[in-house]
Amino acid sequence: MPELPEVENVKNALCQQVKGRQIQGVEVKYEPMVKNMEVEEFKNKLTGQTIQQIKRRGKYLVFYLDDYVLLSHLRMEGKYFVVQPDFELNPHVHVVMTLDGGERLLYQDTRKFGTYHLYDRSINLEETPPFKVLGVEPFSSQFTPPYLKEKLKNKKKPIKSLLLDQSVVCGLGNIYVDEVLYRARLHPLTPSSDLGDRDLENVVKYTVQVLARAIELGGTTIRTFSSSHGVLGSFQNELLVHQRQGEACPTCQSEIEKIKVGGRGTYLCPNCQRLNIKENERGSSTD
Repeated sequence: MPELPEVENVKNALCQQVKGRQIQGVEVKYEPMVKNMEVEEFKNKLTGQTIQQIKRRGKYLVFYLDDYVLLSHLRMEGKYFVVQPDFELNPHVHVVMTLDGGERLLYQDTRKFGTYHLYDRSINLEETPPFKVLGVEPFSSQFTPPYLKEKLKNKKKPIKSLLLDQSVVCGLGNIYVDEVLYRARLHPLTPSSDLGDRDLENVVKYTVQVLARAIELGGTTIRTFSSSHGVLGSFQNELLVHQRQGEACPTCQSEIEKIKVGGRGTYLCPNCQRLNIKENERGSSTD
């Protein structure tokens, strides 16, 4: 699933390709992707609109148009491509926007899990579905140890599950949470309320560091992700634990293990990330 770094790179690529372009026609081949209005209304409202800006909120792409805001979530395998008019569409292309000049912006999604919401520009997005349930952005000034402390207070849920909760911090997914917790020396099953102040500082620090580095490297190419340019990310070459089951931990040479946390495949070093470690030992880092 594309996570924050992948969506950020898709956003950057689309800004280069379609910012300032007018949408002259819309075709929706899989109607359930449009969530908050009838498909005909969706198509009619988009037609004639110019893409003024593209931003990201969590894992959502936000297209700012003349009169509307279009929210697009890529879900598991969504991708965007800009193609020439004679490009032959494959069966997995579900939304086609014809742009001025004849080029087409395609949304391709093998699993059909992607979603679209369209709102008037005047609306407060933070008070509307799906944004009203989103937590803070990892790069915002609000994402601080005190913020996390308040969010995790009295929560016995494993720290991995809480970091995956988009109402706590938005944009983090399975890959990057594994990497953050390894660097912070925290076992993924550690009860969230057990984290000390140093732990919280490390979670914030490594979340920002890992995500920033992943964005710099174009994201992580695992399974089928690519940007709208079709360019593959390379952060997978710097993953320390995720999908490295059976390999040696880069810090202590113990064998990396895979467990399940909240139904999600989770990778960790059992030596560096011990469960139920003493409070004064927790929080050592990989500086």
